[in-house]
Amino acid sequence: MQTTDLIKVALDDVEPNRRRGGDLRVLLSPKTCGATSGFMGVGTLEPGEFVSEHYHPYSEEFFHTIRGRILLRVEGRELVLGPGESFMVPIGVRHRIENPGDEQAHVAFFLGPLAPRPELGHVDCEPLPGEGTLPEVGDAR
Repeated sequence: MQTTDLIKVALDDVEPNRRRGGDLRVLLSPKTCGATSGFMGVGTLEPGEFVSEHYHPYSEEFFHTIRGRILLRVEGRELVLGPGESFMVPIGVRHRIENPGDEQAHVAFFLGPLAPRPELGHVDCEPLPGEGTLPEVGDAR
């Protein structure tokens, strides 16, 4: 991939990852556009859905709520984000994302910097709620 390439990734062209909960789609990543500093995606959580508790040993994670509300559980503390609100989870901090409302919640997320290898980028802290498989090594985190 050259720096002059223009890469556009459409939401509908990305398969959802439901293994950790919700509908998570990594849009811009080393795999999809040659990103070198992090990756970005979006998530949809139905009422009552959650993304299981985890942490990132090498990356900060930035959340921005687009629609609905999300409840972030961060190291045992709770924070509700509504539309237009954002939050950053520091490197190595355990967190869980939930939809406490009665409507769909839509969030954007960005993680950076990248872990040295994809399989080192995410550590699960509770049983995974979804079906399917996790991304393979070399896939988006």
